[in-house]
Amino acid sequence: MKTLLIALSLMLFGAAHAASPPAHPTQLEAGLNNPGYQEKPAWFKESFLDLRDDLSEAKAANKRVILYFYQDGCPYCTKLLQDNFGKADIADKTRKHFEVIAINMWGDRDVTDLDGKSVTEKTFAASQQVQYTPTLLFLDESGKVVLRVNGYYAPDKFNLALDFVAGKHDQTGSFRDYFAKLKADGKINPPSKEYTLPRSLPQPLRLQEARKGTGRPLMVVFAKADECDTCAELFDDIFKRENVVYSLGGLDVAQANPDADTAIQTPDGKDIKLNEWAKSLGIKYSPSLVFFDTDGKEVFRTEAYLKAFHIHGALDYVATGAYRAQPEFQRYLQHRREVLEAHGFTVDLMK
Repeated sequence: MKTLLIALSLMLFGAAHAASPPAHPTQLEAGLNNPGYQEKPAWFKESFLDLRDDLSEAKAANKRVILYFYQDGCPYCTKLLQDNFGKADIADKTRKHFEVIAINMWGDRDVTDLDGKSVTEKTFAASQQVQYTPTLLFLDESGKVVLRVNGYYAPDKFNLALDFVAGKHDQTGSFRDYFAKLKADGKINPPSKEYTLPRSLPQPLRLQEARKGTGRPLMVVFAKADECDTCAELFDDIFKRENVVYSLGGLDVAQANPDADTAIQTPDGKDIKLNEWAKSLGIKYSPSLVFFDTDGKEVFRTEAYLKAFHIHGALDYVATGAYRAQPEFQRYLQHRREVLEAHGFTVDLMK
């Protein structure tokens, strides 16, 4: 089994380092093989994708704008549309306070950005560093991104994101600050079980000294036990699967509570309090997986609910160095899926 995994990893790594992109579009780009396809709600704005007009019209209606980046075949987009917008309270709140504009991550329609520049949807998505779908950018009245949701948030957390932006709490602090205040006021009661990832670097974290000579990239799992409603699935299931454990062997791993005031050393050798480091990184979701290269530079992160295929893909994306040649994670994942299926493996994105 391990030999096969190694062979597949090498094939994926080699393909990611190809000198030129494939001549034909991937299945995702072509709109084929889309078990996760879901029609968008009729109340999403029918936009001509001139974002200057969209912003102006939303402001006149006392609303804010959400840019919703999607792709056909995205099961997390389906979860967002069905499990979140399928709830009357979330749909009603969104319609009342926001104009939602759908943008295809791989699309060719023209988008006029806030500077008046006309580009394709896929070029605009790349300019906004969209690596996941769904990605939602919440804009204020000036067009500034006041909250970025990279990936799927479960309904409760998504509801809080809507409240944060609709209530303009971004004007007084971050989403993380808003969440902490709600927790302190007893308005939310998240779970509190502690989780441990085997072979993690020792505490207090000395992330440069402890990794000297290993030659491996680093993954730091930022998670607060009382805010991590998906940690049970991540730590007790996904991280314990044989193929994932094998891929974890290509990384140094560490765990970090983003609220802790412990003195640590960052991957690039800076001495700082852990909570200050987490704030400087913009950590706002538990669990967030942040990856660093051997020089201590951040190269990739995940910060939303993901199932095993995407978590495993993220580990290999960094451990093999594929991110260097293929900056678009979704393209890497799609090719990975095609290679696995060509070798007889059934890929279920939601298991």
